[in-house]
Amino acid sequence: MAPPFPGPTSIYHDNTYESISPTRPELSAKGKTVVVTGGGTGIGAETARSFAAAGASRIALFGRREQPLLDTKASIEQKFRGTEVFVASTDVTAKSQVDSTFAKFAGEGKIDVLISNAAVTGPLEAVKDVDTKKFLEGVHTNLAGNLYVAQAFLRHAAEDAVVVEVNSSAAHINIAPAFASYSVAKLAVFRLWDTIAFASPHIRVYHIQPGVVDTDMNRGVGGVAAIGFEDHVSLPANFNVWLASPEAVFLKGKFLWANWDVDELKAKAKEIEDSTRFDIQLIGWPFQEGKWVPTWNA
Repeated sequence: MAPPFPGPTSIYHDNTYESISPTRPELSAKGKTVVVTGGGTGIGAETARSFAAAGASRIALFGRREQPLLDTKASIEQKFRGTEVFVASTDVTAKSQVDSTFAKFAGEGKIDVLISNAAVTGPLEAVKDVDTKKFLEGVHTNLAGNLYVAQAFLRHAAEDAVVVEVNSSAAHINIAPAFASYSVAKLAVFRLWDTIAFASPHIRVYHIQPGVVDTDMNRGVGGVAAIGFEDHVSLPANFNVWLASPEAVFLKGKFLWANWDVDELKAKAKEIEDSTRFDIQLIGWPFQEGKWVPTWNA
């Protein structure tokens, strides 16, 4: 089947592959401390398993439902005995819960990697039909959750920490009229993390479209069967591990699709790093001519 979307690499993946395998020594997370929000099921849970396979020492799983968190914890600790898994039933839209959970997990230590994955779709009506209260609640839930997680994380972040913000193509393309609230929320969430990256240049922040994965969220809007194609959950999970590795430093700050081939991206590393490719910003002079830096920040 032809790739469902255009891309900047000739290879478009719908499953994991050797270059992003968490067992590659180059992608080792040995000694790392990792936090995954929305970690009980789907992409979050699989990402946690991938970091365990890469040798992470401690992984925290945060999510609203306790049992899926416990199930994921058990599956990881049974297979990867060198990884300690911490779970906490946490509503990321409750600031006090987020603050206390991060503090309890981090203790006197630092967090090396954050996978900000928790999200909701919000109401599924076009703007002309949607209930305004529900529309705004959808935006607020997604944005507040990321804001509270970001604030708590920054208090405990390692000097060279990595953040992977699991976003959506809805942030930069119109996928359907029904996703208006979600699209607005995801663009706002991107901008939030982008401003954090600007203020904290020592932290590597990435934004990703994780693919079309059979998750609880996607099933809630019709599932992959209605869409007509599917990406395996291991693709974004292992892509997240790769982003946290030194191999992906050149993509710092970029908006990326997990489907893109990392070897082709690496072959263009200098070109990508020195340009505005994969940035979300105004298209046109002077912004397309390399990376513009405000004179007051130079």
